[in-house]
Amino acid sequence: MKKTLLAVAVAATLPQLVYAQSSVTLAGVIDVGINDVTNAGGAHQYMMSSGVNNGSRVIFRGVEDLGGGLKSLFFLENGFNVNNGGLGQGGLLFGRQAYVGLASGQFGSITLGRQYDSVVDYVGQIAAADNWGGYISAHPGDLDNFNNSYRTNNSIKYTSPAFGGFTFGGVYSLGGVAGDVSRNQVWSLGAGYANGPLSLGVAMINARNPNLSFFGNNSQTTLTAATANGTVTPVYSGFMSARSYTSIGAAAAYTIGNGTAALTYSNVRFSNMGDTGSGPNPAHYTGTAMFNNAEVSFRYRPTPEWLLGAAYDFTDGNGAGGNEGARYHQGEMSAQYFLSKRTTLYVIGVYQHAAGVDSTGKRAVAAINLLTPSSSDSQTVLRVGFRHKF
Repeated sequence: MKKTLLAVAVAATLPQLVYAQSSVTLAGVIDVGINDVTNAGGAHQYMMSSGVNNGSRVIFRGVEDLGGGLKSLFFLENGFNVNNGGLGQGGLLFGRQAYVGLASGQFGSITLGRQYDSVVDYVGQIAAADNWGGYISAHPGDLDNFNNSYRTNNSIKYTSPAFGGFTFGGVYSLGGVAGDVSRNQVWSLGAGYANGPLSLGVAMINARNPNLSFFGNNSQTTLTAATANGTVTPVYSGFMSARSYTSIGAAAAYTIGNGTAALTYSNVRFSNMGDTGSGPNPAHYTGTAMFNNAEVSFRYRPTPEWLLGAAYDFTDGNGAGGNEGARYHQGEMSAQYFLSKRTTLYVIGVYQHAAGVDSTGKRAVAAINLLTPSSSDSQTVLRVGFRHKF
């Protein structure tokens, strides 16, 4: 009798054993190379750096089939520095992304954690920096976050299934401030279309108290002002007293044969400046500072082993409080040779020229993204690198 009851109990669990299948995958990227910078604070600089073309990272991803088309999932993405083995993103263990959630092929997915916003998901992926140019090809200071320099903490994210090539989604980040629901909150919305040769994307992000909630969230503390992180750029560091940051972007790409042409546009606003509880305001700015950015790019695959890319980017800034704003012209070129599906040798060259008055109230200097700003109005970097994916 006992054996019969045991057999019935085991049999009752068999359906769960059939569909409760799970898998965990380890993957990653190692990217390292040499930069030759013509003017880094007034001096010629040779340096080895990690993660320029693609950020060096280790990824743990997992999925469990719960049955009925429903799955649970997790994603942990650690950024690191190949040069010294240190952690990236201000010392965070999983500073690139860290989230868990549920997904359904019919209804889409909901995930919670540290994640990319909708501008990154639907627009940034069409920009040159995300495709072949790396972070040194990002728009000045990555001011529109097309190159995902900044992640969103404490976020709830929805991603729809695809409907004939059309997808949409949104992100909401809780500020966590008692008595003030809006302080430090971040939200974004976006949509994309990809079908055949045509890709389109449109999105926006809004961050309240952005110096803390958005630009300053790459640290080991909950919220740290961006000015303490060592990654501030003169392109917009003077606008950190803004109560609100908004980036609206649109992009389109079309492929003909082995070539792909792309266009991106963004409008960025630092609004209601003067909130010293959000960040410093040494220039005593008020009102709104605005940037318009436009990029045109082209990539070409003459053979499966080669990828060639070229782009031009223009940023037009409109300062506040008597600041006339700065303008940045930037051009970039790249050549990549694929030794295999996983191993690539590449060269990237970027030139930037600045004019006008930057956010600090001084004569604008060239400031290629994440490099030491120039002491003059121009700067050039040549990068020779090696990338391996596993």
